[in-house]
Amino acid sequence: MSLVKTLTSLPVTSRNSNSSHGHVLQLPRRRRRAVLDRHVAGPIHLSGLHASLNGNFEASKRLVLDKAADLATLGNLCVDIVLNVPSLPPANRDERKNYMEKLASSPPDKKFWEAGGNCNLVIAASRLGLKCVTLGHVGDEIYGNFLLEVLHEEHIGSVGMMDGTDLEAYCDAYETLLCWVLVDPFQRHGFCSRADFSDEPAFSWIKKLPEKVRNTIHESKILFCNGYAFDELHPHVIVSSIECAMSSGTAVFFDPGPRGSTLFHGTPDERRALDLSLRLSDVLLLTSDEAESLTGTKNAIKAGQELLKNSSRTKWVVIKMGSKGSLMITNSMVSCAPSFKVELVDTVGCGDSFTAAIAYGFLHNLPASQTLMLANAVGAATATGCGAGRNVAHLEKVLDLLKQSKINEDYTFWTELLEESEASCMVSLVSGLVVNGCTDRFSCVPVRNVVKDILSMFEGAHEKTTINLSY
Repeated sequence: MSLVKTLTSLPVTSRNSNSSHGHVLQLPRRRRRAVLDRHVAGPIHLSGLHASLNGNFEASKRLVLDKAADLATLGNLCVDIVLNVPSLPPANRDERKNYMEKLASSPPDKKFWEAGGNCNLVIAASRLGLKCVTLGHVGDEIYGNFLLEVLHEEHIGSVGMMDGTDLEAYCDAYETLLCWVLVDPFQRHGFCSRADFSDEPAFSWIKKLPEKVRNTIHESKILFCNGYAFDELHPHVIVSSIECAMSSGTAVFFDPGPRGSTLFHGTPDERRALDLSLRLSDVLLLTSDEAESLTGTKNAIKAGQELLKNSSRTKWVVIKMGSKGSLMITNSMVSCAPSFKVELVDTVGCGDSFTAAIAYGFLHNLPASQTLMLANAVGAATATGCGAGRNVAHLEKVLDLLKQSKINEDYTFWTELLEESEASCMVSLVSGLVVNGCTDRFSCVPVRNVVKDILSMFEGAHEKTTINLSY
């Protein structure tokens, strides 16, 4: 039995939030609209929301229009310490922990620090013109100050998870999470942090969703969560965040990442939270390997269709196909988009950058072909640099890639994928080899038409706006 089929048999506890909206996000005067002061009507029961939005994607999207922030991310805030090492950390858990503690015993030079985790996503999204805010814990020390400074410079707001807990009782736990990013002479990457060596979440003192975080979720158009949030937060906090988003019409994006399949073997609470995240998100984002591990289905199109079938409200399943490109599966069609030809330098942060563009397409109601090609371009542009954080792609580089339109044409790959899937719905493929029209297998979309439409949206520079948060 596949993981998805097994998970959908698990019960999900529904909570009805009685919290008020509190203060709204305050934008600088030049960008603030009166509509931002509106409050969404009172709390909605989870089951009632399912009934009202199931099968009505446009109604779901209309609910997110009158929000102050475009994108909020849950957890996964860290400082990456990027070091070149002669060899990657050992596989043994105890040996890896000793390895990390030796690294931490001598604070590294600041030139090796970089904003990591969900910072990659919000920085990429901000550079596309989206208004972003992070929800997570940042300590009051040199690393936390560095992280907040980077976010501020990138015009990104931040809301902490502190909620009256005794600071002195949890001194170590309150430190900003560090992730050691280790690169060997063969450019292979190894990662380790203190979250890897504890049975409890890194921030186990966070027992409930703080009111200020609830308020921010209410005033955000998208809430993004990934599998790494489970390393920091209790499952019930993640569940509360998703329920809070759904009760206020905030769209939910979920990327299970490598943690998705391992969470199935976790606690019952972790399994229920994973189940809810898979079934109740508006958009699911996965690699082809992750889609296979969650469904037991090797063909990416079939896997995406199974995820849709087992979901009560997911409308987009976006699957990253590595060097081949990406695809989007909906209830009515499948869209395929090839990757861009670039000189690969570093893949760290590419997936986060890709997700930022998917969020942009979602919020701007772009066609699937434009959304995927923009996402492929943003991911590819990041891959031409070294490292993530502030090194993710700038808009100028993305637009340059789009203008060149050098794509990896592999008609055979997409044809075989389609034939194996036995898909009966409409399937489109972005291609540079056709003018327009249909083949016996695909509805072909000329890449020059897609690129022209994307470039027209980005004419003129995006005005940068920092979200000021006042609670």
